[in-house]
Amino acid sequence: MEIQNKANRIRLFNWKMPQMRAFHFSWFAFHICFFGWFGIAPLMAVVRDDLGLTKTQIGNTIIASVAITVIVRLAIGVLCDKIGPRRAYTWLLCLGSLPVMCIGFADSFESFFLARLAIGAIGASFVITQYHTSVMFAPNVVGTANATSAGWGNLGGGTTQILMPLIFSGILMLGVNEALGWRLAMVVPGIVLFLTGIAYYFFTQDAPNGNFDELRARGELPAADGEHGMGASFATAAKDIRVWALFVVYAACFGVELTINNIAAIYFFDNFGLTLATAGMIAGLFGLMNLFARTLGGIFSDLFARNSGLKGRVRWLFIAMLCEGVALMFFSQMHVLALAIGIMLVFSLFVQMAEGATFGVVPFINKKALGAVAGIVGAGGNAGAVAAGFLFRSEALTYQQGLFYLGVAVIIASLCALVVRFSPEVEAEESAAYQDAAGAEPSAALSLR
Repeated sequence: MEIQNKANRIRLFNWKMPQMRAFHFSWFAFHICFFGWFGIAPLMAVVRDDLGLTKTQIGNTIIASVAITVIVRLAIGVLCDKIGPRRAYTWLLCLGSLPVMCIGFADSFESFFLARLAIGAIGASFVITQYHTSVMFAPNVVGTANATSAGWGNLGGGTTQILMPLIFSGILMLGVNEALGWRLAMVVPGIVLFLTGIAYYFFTQDAPNGNFDELRARGELPAADGEHGMGASFATAAKDIRVWALFVVYAACFGVELTINNIAAIYFFDNFGLTLATAGMIAGLFGLMNLFARTLGGIFSDLFARNSGLKGRVRWLFIAMLCEGVALMFFSQMHVLALAIGIMLVFSLFVQMAEGATFGVVPFINKKALGAVAGIVGAGGNAGAVAAGFLFRSEALTYQQGLFYLGVAVIIASLCALVVRFSPEVEAEESAAYQDAAGAEPSAALSLR
């Protein structure tokens, strides 16, 4: 059974629609998760001195921050199928706020490592965001909705790089020393995470017609057991080679973005002799591109689908990935600050458009196991970040060398996009669904009404 009454247009300022409330709360919750997830990254130069961390140890904490997310993303997708995105997000936000606030108790590499490992679980928020918008929006705008909600969420990676040093500086102005200052600064995102989780529960619903338990009671949604159970849903998704192809693709785009979020500030701080605040501002530009870049990826996915169907979505994904890899290789060779910033912005544009393009394809792989598919593909992003993390923990490789090799890997991974195929029947069905949704009120663009 299909979810009914999906929105065929994105009306940004219409808060009465449950679809739009889900859209705004999902991107905002994911945005806030970045404050907890990567809030410590722009302060790492201070933490490094306070705890006496080596480059290898810093690399290990970077890996820890994204490693646990792989497992949690795999689980959270099928959990959404079972209990719905509303309750899944509430639990994740409220429980995830605890290790964010508790990282301030770290007094050694081991305790700091464990805290970053626990915090990494909130990175699974991305899967819930994509799941929620996928069940709320029709085929003609689902690519745009998914890309925009994720992009505005990922924007948190940029605002975190900018705001956390400012919060830290504000605390220092109260007379607190640096060793205590970074610990107190992390309490702020923890509190905001908890409050957002409570708000998500009271102001959103799982689907346009109500919450999943209500829909199941009315017979509008299959029961969450038997052939539709969590294990069956995951098994169905895991048997599909296209899911794993998208797993690799997402590893090479979102995984790269997570890696840059972790190393950008300290990279510019060390390589160009900048202050911590300036390095954070420049690093923040990478994430701020999410304001529009990922949305563009989704818009182009929907536009390609208008003329070429699902094949068009896949073709656009390959193009975006290829351009991302080339841009990253160029960025790795920049030694002049102005050029490094300029090429970083070009690279950021393509990496985020590739992310949007990926989740322009995901909703069409298997609608009966949407959560499982989104979870596996989403986990690929963190698996990619874990793999990339090993490049930047080695004392033998410079950051520039690591970035170059990463660019080569992205180009190779782009070929996996071409593995994604759809049967003629699915192509025809989705083309008809697209035209029906577009015909009801034609427009794939964001609307301010």
